[in-house]
Amino acid sequence: MYPYQYDPRFQNLFPPGGGQGFPPPPPEGGGQGFPPQGGAQPPSSPPPAFTPTPKLGSGGPSLYAVDPGAISGCLYRYTYIWPRNGRPYWFYPTFVGRRSVAGYRWTGSFWVYAGVDVNQIREFQCI
Repeated sequence: MYPYQYDPRFQNLFPPGGGQGFPPPPPEGGGQGFPPQGGAQPPSSPPPAFTPTPKLGSGGPSLYAVDPGAISGCLYRYTYIWPRNGRPYWFYPTFVGRRSVAGYRWTGSFWVYAGVDVNQIREFQCI
């Protein structure tokens, strides 16, 4: 089983005090003892070894926002996220709010609890 811990490199993914429907961030030094809201745990294994192919392709920016109702179908499933800015990554969502998604983000070595505003997601695919 891979350990999970609060990683300060991802603290900017949490607005102060949670906000915008995010569950609150883990307490300082939460580390191994941090169970997120609802007791959801990270996956016990790494994400799949392959990288999905985006369906929208690279034909320019998407004008549509991601619908929280659509991504809620990916709860507790390995999900590949293509953000509007930044590199794509594996995610394991455990919470979907009106405008945000929270769960575990794969760092390449372990899962860290993180959140993202759905408006920052260009595309996603769950396995």
